Amino acid sequence: MAQGTIARLTDRGFGFISQQGGEDVFFHSSALVNTNFDSLRRGDLVEFDKEQDTRGRGERAVNVRKVQS
Repeated sequence: MAQGTIARLTDRGFGFISQQGGEDVFFHSSALVNTNFDSLRRGDLVEFDKEQDTRGRGERAVNVRKVQS
């Protein structure tokens, strides 16, 4: 499972996770587990799995979980 921080959030229900040593990874609110999209803030630490996007746009984050501090 990878870790990163929330880099950007949109009002359309998706965002991007910044991961150390790599490109930002797209995620959709439907990929969240035990986390509400409205509770996420820029800079929050999250864990996630990666899979190939079905539309050929590289990797996307799935099973995104907010790490409790």
